[in-house]
Amino acid sequence: MLVLGIESSCDETAAAVVRNGKEILSSVVASQIPFHEKYGGVVPEIASRKHLETMTPVIREALGTAGIPLHDIQGIAVTQGPGLVGSLLVGISVAKAIAYVCGLPMIGVNHLEGHISAVILENSVPEFPFIALVVSGGHTSLYEVKEWGRYRLLGATRDDAAGEAFDKVAKLLNLGYPGGGVIDRLSREGRADAFPFPRALNTKYSFDFSFSGLKTAVLNHLISRPSPPQRDEIPDIVASFQEAVVDVLVEKTFRAAESLDYHSIVVSGGVAANSRLRKKMQERGDREGIAILIPPSSLCTDNAAMIAAAGNHYLEKGCTSPLSLNALSRWPL
Repeated sequence: MLVLGIESSCDETAAAVVRNGKEILSSVVASQIPFHEKYGGVVPEIASRKHLETMTPVIREALGTAGIPLHDIQGIAVTQGPGLVGSLLVGISVAKAIAYVCGLPMIGVNHLEGHISAVILENSVPEFPFIALVVSGGHTSLYEVKEWGRYRLLGATRDDAAGEAFDKVAKLLNLGYPGGGVIDRLSREGRADAFPFPRALNTKYSFDFSFSGLKTAVLNHLISRPSPPQRDEIPDIVASFQEAVVDVLVEKTFRAAESLDYHSIVVSGGVAANSRLRKKMQERGDREGIAILIPPSSLCTDNAAMIAAAGNHYLEKGCTSPLSLNALSRWPL
């Protein structure tokens, strides 16, 4: 089955052609970072307008790169939510138009399910049931996955998502936007034990997360200093911050797997590209005999191939969405 995936939930305009939910024939992503970085975050109105400008060229490029004419596509998968409503509506409107004109089945996809499904692209399918950690700029959630389409939320962030905390700390240190990549790079030069930043809610009684206090702890550290940190001091600060985030993510994820006696863990979302998180997850998985599956870094951030993979699960079963499909800013998985 050839599925055209369309993703426009936030600040990436993406399209992809995926065969049988696993083989990526093309994946095109147009990033909007240059348009948002001067504001230190995504501006919804700008995001919507940029999606309008780039959606059609991105889809044309995806079809051209795949060498697949539109009339050979057998289904369309589009992100329905959660996300910025204005941005989502651009992708949904284009998907509806193509589906109507070409007489194709269309399915609205949960963005979080897309992130979890990214692991099967060009990779082996995880053994069910498994634990899934979805960790990004807008989400930090733990799920029990019994099969595709059957999810149980075990815990979620009560305030800032992990990726959001990375962006806020980067802003405190004037490191630019987005913060995840630059903190990851600088942390390799610093000491992770330089500062004892807190690990919030790190108890065996909760699978929930909280990162706003950690961000505040970094702010308080900067305020308490007699002078701003010098360039050579910043790696120690960000490495200690990053270690606090990673420690909690790893500990809670493995605790969830152990509590349910599951032997597979999937880590997905933009923060799953973080090298320290990937390393510590794999090391602990090796020690405890738990399989760790993480998509390639290029498939951790928002992309349309993961949406096509998730949509393929439903389209193959004959599940479709009506042309009255609407965007959902919130959509619990």
